[in-house]
Amino acid sequence: MPLVRISVYSSTTNEQRRAIASAVYEAMRETIGIPEGDRFIVLTPHDENELFVDPNFQGMHRTSRYVLVQVFLSRGRTVKQKQNLYARIAARLQEAAQVPADDVMVVLTENSFEDWSFGKGEAQYVLNPPSWVSRSEKGN
Repeated sequence: MPLVRISVYSSTTNEQRRAIASAVYEAMRETIGIPEGDRFIVLTPHDENELFVDPNFQGMHRTSRYVLVQVFLSRGRTVKQKQNLYARIAARLQEAAQVPADDVMVVLTENSFEDWSFGKGEAQYVLNPPSWVSRSEKGN
């Protein structure tokens, strides 16, 4: 049930944008157990005056191919799963859209099951908790 926001420079073509969105979705399916069809992605292009990125922070060599991936997801993934996700997103973006690994930044924001409403003004996971919700969370 992640919500993904992706920021790219406006020079990124429509074909590359679609490839980037698909690559991130497939990487999540491979590494953190996202079910088929759980695809909620907002990809936004930005002009150079809207997206300000240090080209060398942390020893990277960022270019106009820079991609920022923000993933909002429920708590519970291990550090290893997260590291696998970062690596797989970078690899898939290289394969699908020729985005160098230095140009891929991923930020995860975790929350709880009660923080999601998929429609109808209801918190579906509060009303019908999925099997992955721990007993301690159900008691809150």
